[in-house]
Amino acid sequence: MSALVELRGVSKHYRRADTGETVVAVEDVSLDVHRGEVLGVIGYSGAGKSTLVRLVNALELPSSGNVTVAGQDLTAIPERDRRQARRKIGMIFQQFNLFRSRTIAGNVAYPLKVAGVPKDERDRRVAELLDFVGLLERAHAYPEQLSGGQKQRVGIARALATNPELLLADEATSALDPDTTAEVLALLRRVNRELGVTIVVITHEMDAVRQIADRVAVMEQGRVVEVGGVYEVFSAPQTDAAQRFVRTALHDRPSAEQLSRLREHHPGRIVTVQITDEQGLQNRIDRVWRDHDIAAELVFGGVGEIRERRIGSLTYELTAADGPSIDRALVALRTAGITVDEEAAA
Repeated sequence: MSALVELRGVSKHYRRADTGETVVAVEDVSLDVHRGEVLGVIGYSGAGKSTLVRLVNALELPSSGNVTVAGQDLTAIPERDRRQARRKIGMIFQQFNLFRSRTIAGNVAYPLKVAGVPKDERDRRVAELLDFVGLLERAHAYPEQLSGGQKQRVGIARALATNPELLLADEATSALDPDTTAEVLALLRRVNRELGVTIVVITHEMDAVRQIADRVAVMEQGRVVEVGGVYEVFSAPQTDAAQRFVRTALHDRPSAEQLSRLREHHPGRIVTVQITDEQGLQNRIDRVWRDHDIAAELVFGGVGEIRERRIGSLTYELTAADGPSIDRALVALRTAGITVDEEAAA
């Protein structure tokens, strides 16, 4: 799959005016965004996500490294050419950034007007986009008359106005409630699938990544520390940062407090077994318990889907006539490639 965006050795350092101290926002990032995919970039506050977005659309230039979009190195061209390149990059913002004095149609038409598109063509494009996002009947309303979810749909329509190849969504759902978030993410997925637009979703919410992304890049302290398919990162996170995010999204393991309560009421061995989409996995796990004469009581867990593939974990209380039987059963599971964890707390 070809790359629409290529970052090679990209760093961004700032110098604080008050202290002269150098602040590292992004450090030595090399990352590709494939054409036609949805890439989730996730990290906690201060990880460098928003700076990365501003480097991709050349609102800021890197201190070192190169940013290439659609074959054009944005770090090596004049500002007037960068302005032209940005017309093929749509932006969606957390706080919507709509003009309060303009109607919904006027907001969507604005980038077309700036681009010099004739009025008749503008009007057709605005109607087409408002119909796509389900707001055609609100064309003459003003932003303050809309809900947060409707405002963000206007923001998506406006970002699509100039037919961008790339859409950057910077914390686009952070100001929305869970139901509205799901609706906006579903709309973005439609934009990707039906219009073929490549999307980069910047977020600190792993659940948003689970719902929409094909791949995920995990950022920590300005660096990309892990990149992979969403299912692969969820099922086998390789870094501490990725593991923390996965736990917040799956809710399939007991917290430390819940684990303490479980141990009060269940004196046996508490173990957690990872569940994947492997065919017949549950039967294999149950067979191991039977073969080693172990009573396994399910005390916690959750199993969901990512990209129509099963994922989650189940926490059991294990009891047996003797301790070595449980040890042998856990060895049998691990030998079979099944992940077992006795430190079950999230």
